[in-house]
Amino acid sequence: MDVSIGTLVLIPAIAVAAPLLVRALSRWIAVPLVVFEIVLGLLLGPATLGWIIPDDFASFLSEFGLAMLFFLAGNEIDFGTIRGRPLSRAAIGWVISLAAGFGIAVLLAPSLSAAAFIGVALTSTALGTIMPVLRDSGDLRTPFGVAVIALGAVGEFGPLLAISLFLSGRSPLVAALVLVAFAVVAGAAIWFAARGAGRRLHRIITATLHTSGQFGVRLVVLVLVALVALSIVLDLDMLLGAFTAGVLYRLLLSGAPEHDVEIIEGKIEALGYGFLVPVFFIYTGITFDLEALLADGRTLALVPISLGLLLVVRGLPSLLAAPAGSSRRDLAATALFGATGLPIIVAVTAIGVDAGDLTSGTAAALVGAGMLSVLLFPLIGLTLHRRSPGAASRKPDDDVHVPTEG
Repeated sequence: MDVSIGTLVLIPAIAVAAPLLVRALSRWIAVPLVVFEIVLGLLLGPATLGWIIPDDFASFLSEFGLAMLFFLAGNEIDFGTIRGRPLSRAAIGWVISLAAGFGIAVLLAPSLSAAAFIGVALTSTALGTIMPVLRDSGDLRTPFGVAVIALGAVGEFGPLLAISLFLSGRSPLVAALVLVAFAVVAGAAIWFAARGAGRRLHRIITATLHTSGQFGVRLVVLVLVALVALSIVLDLDMLLGAFTAGVLYRLLLSGAPEHDVEIIEGKIEALGYGFLVPVFFIYTGITFDLEALLADGRTLALVPISLGLLLVVRGLPSLLAAPAGSSRRDLAATALFGATGLPIIVAVTAIGVDAGDLTSGTAAALVGAGMLSVLLFPLIGLTLHRRSPGAASRKPDDDVHVPTEG
C-alpha cells in the first residue's frame, strides 16, 4: 500500500489545528469545524501548496471515515422522537425534492444518466454534519432540532436508496430485488435487536468499559464492517450498510444502564469524530479538483447555480417538516439546514465520474456547492433560529418529550 510520510503526519496536524481555529474565531463567528478541515486540506493538498500527496492509506482511512460518519448519523437518530409528523412530513418533502431535482437536472444535464446523478445529489441533507451543530447549540431536542433531524434522516437514507436502485448500473427490478435481500437481512438483525437480543451483551459491555477488552467499541467495528461488507457483496452503496449499522447498534444498546450507554457512546464519538471522520473531510479537501473547476468559466458558474438549486430543490420542500407555528425565521432556518449537503454529494459524484456519466468539472462544481452549503447554511440558519421569537427563553429539555428506549 502506497504511504506518504508527509501525508501521514500532516493530516493529523490539520485535524488538531481545525478545532483550535474554530475556538479562536468563535468569539466573532461560529464556523462549522468541517469547513476548516476541508479548507486546510485544500490549502495543503496538490491543488495549492502540494504539501500533502494523496495515497492509498489516506484514501482507505477516508472511506472508513465516511462510513463512520454515516454510522454515527444512524446511531444518533431516535426514531421514537422523530416518528409521526416530523418523519412523515420530511419523507413527503424528500419525494418532492427527488422529483424536482431530477426534473431540473434533465433541463441542465447533457444526458439522462448525468441528470440522475445530479438529481440525487441535490436531494441530500448532511445529517452527520448538522447533528454536531445542533448538539453544540443546545437545539438537539427542541421541536426545531427534531424537525431538522427528521430532515437529515430522510435526506441521507433516501438518497442511499436512490443510489442503490437507480445508480448501481443494474436494471431497477434487479436492483430492487437486491435491495430487498439486504433489507431482509438487516431488518431481521434490527428486529432481534429491538426485541432485546442485545441485553445479553450489556453485562460484557459494562464489565469491559474500563479494561483493555473494550467489548462495546469492538462490537461497533464488527457491526459496521459486517453491514458494509454485506452492502459490498450485494453491490450496494456501502453507506447504506453503514447507516443501517448505526441504527442497529443503537437498538443493541437499548435497555442498557444509562451511565454505561453514555460512556460507550462517548468512546464511539471519540473514535469517529476524534479520528476517522476528520480524515474524510480533510481528504475531501486534499482531493478536490480545483483545476477542473477553474479551467472553464461556465464550470465555475455552476457552483453558485448548484448552491441555489440546493436551496430550491432541497430547502423549500424541507419547510413541510417545520414545527407547527414556526416563525418566518425558523422556517428559513429549517430550509437552510435541510439544504446543507456534502457527504452524499461527494459519494454520488464520485460514482458518476467513475461511471463516465459526470465530468470532473461538474463533479467539482457540485462538491464545491456542497462545501459552501456546509460553510454558510448552518451558520445562517442557526443565527436566524437564535433570533426567532422566544428563542432566548427556550430550554431544550422543556420543548419536547424524548421517549425512553427499551
